[in-house]
Amino acid sequence: MIKNRVDYSELVEALLNGEKGKATEILTELIPRLEDYLVIAMSADRGAAEECVQQAFLDVYEQIKMGKINEPKYIFSYLIKSCRHEYIRYSKREHKFKYVDGALNELYEPEEQYQNLLDKERQRILRECLDELQEKSRKFIEYFIDKPDASTEEAAEEFNLSGSNVRTRKSRVLSRLHHCYKRKSNE
Repeated sequence: MIKNRVDYSELVEALLNGEKGKATEILTELIPRLEDYLVIAMSADRGAAEECVQQAFLDVYEQIKMGKINEPKYIFSYLIKSCRHEYIRYSKREHKFKYVDGALNELYEPEEQYQNLLDKERQRILRECLDELQEKSRKFIEYFIDKPDASTEEAAEEFNLSGSNVRTRKSRVLSRLHHCYKRKSNE
C-alpha cells in the first residue's frame, strides 16, 4: 500500500491560532483521506468510517487545545492511529454480543496470503489510475510516492508552488485517483 504524507503541522497551528478558514481548508483534504483509510485498511463501511473519523478528530482536537501535541509534524500519523483505535472501539461496541473473546482479533488480522493478493490488486489498480493521469499530475503525485516523508514546503520548492497550492493540487490529484480506484475496483 502506498502511503502519501503531507505536512499537516499547519493544521495544528491553525487550530491553536483560531484560523478557521485555514483549518477548514486543510480538513477538507484530510478528513476524506482518514475515512478512506478506515474503509480500505480496516474494511469499515462508509458510515462507520465517517463516525469514527469525526470522533477521533474531536479527541485529537482536544489534545491539541490542551497543548499535548508535542510534534505537530506527526499529526497525520497521530490521526491515523486515533482513527484506527476509534474504529476498533466502535467495532467492539457494535459486535460485543456477536463475537466470543479472541474472535474480534481475527477480524483485523486476515490471512497473510489473502492480504498479499489484495495488496497486489490494489497496486495494479493504482498503477492503471496513475497511467490515466496527465503527465504533469502523474509526476506531481509520484514525487510524494517516491518521497513519502516530503513536507509541503519541500514539495512547494520542488514544484515552485505555494504550500497552499501544493495541498490543493495534491488533494485534486488524490481525488481523481480515488474516483478512478473506486470505478476500477467495481468493474
